[in-house]
Amino acid sequence: MRSIRSQRCSGFSLLEMVVAMSILSLSLTVLYQATGGASRNVRTDEQYAYAVELARSLLAINAAVPLRGVDAAGETQGGFSWRATTAPVTVSGDAMLRGALHRIEVAVNWEDGQNNRSVVLHSVVHGIIPQ
Repeated sequence: MRSIRSQRCSGFSLLEMVVAMSILSLSLTVLYQATGGASRNVRTDEQYAYAVELARSLLAINAAVPLRGVDAAGETQGGFSWRATTAPVTVSGDAMLRGALHRIEVAVNWEDGQNNRSVVLHSVVHGIIPQ
C-alpha cells in the first residue's frame, strides 16, 4: 500500500504550475518586445537609406546649376519631402567668375511614427555660364 505522502509527491503542485506559467509568460513578453523593437529598427534603417539615396540623386541631378541658382522642392509618394537650394560661392579676387561655383544643400524630411527625421547633404557644384 502506498502512503498518502508518496501520492502527493509524485506530481507538480498547483502553485508550482502557476509559477512556471508566470515565468513562461514573462519570457514570451520580453521576446515579443525585442522582436518588435528589431522590426522598428529595420524600418527606420530602410527609411534612412532611402532618404540618403534620394538626396544623392538630387545632388546628381543638380550637378550643374544656372547662375541664378536653384530653389526646388517636392514630395515623393512615400511621404518624403525634399528641398534643394543653391547659393553662389564668393571667392576673393577675380580668379573666378561670380556664379561659377555654387554651394548646394539638399534636405530630405520624413515622419517616422511620431518622430520627424531628416537628412541634409551639402556639396559644391559648378554654375552654367551662358555663352
